Amino acid sequence: MATVTVEINGRPYAVGCADGQEDRVRLLATQFDGHVRQVAGEVGHVGDIRLFLMAGLMLADELHEARANGGAPALEAPPATDGVAEALNAVAARLEKIAQGL
Repeated sequence: MATVTVEINGRPYAVGCADGQEDRVRLLATQFDGHVRQVAGEVGHVGDIRLFLMAGLMLADELHEARANGGAPALEAPPATDGVAEALNAVAARLEKIAQGL
């Protein structure tokens, strides 16, 4: 098993992966970092967990749309609005509250 250090939102993270998959992990991390930075730019720094959750939800939405379009990526991602950012922020806050109760 290989270990790759990737940088997400300016912080290094060591990630394990199968041998030979290092470049793919770096590519995926770069894409994820772009989403995290986009969220951070829209809602400010609200903590890494919340930023990662919101970026993960954005990626899940993109994947859902791609699957709904027969695997074809959307031509253009819809612009994020303040309402979407607020909704994602509220969901993240609820999830953090649930996690704290566990």
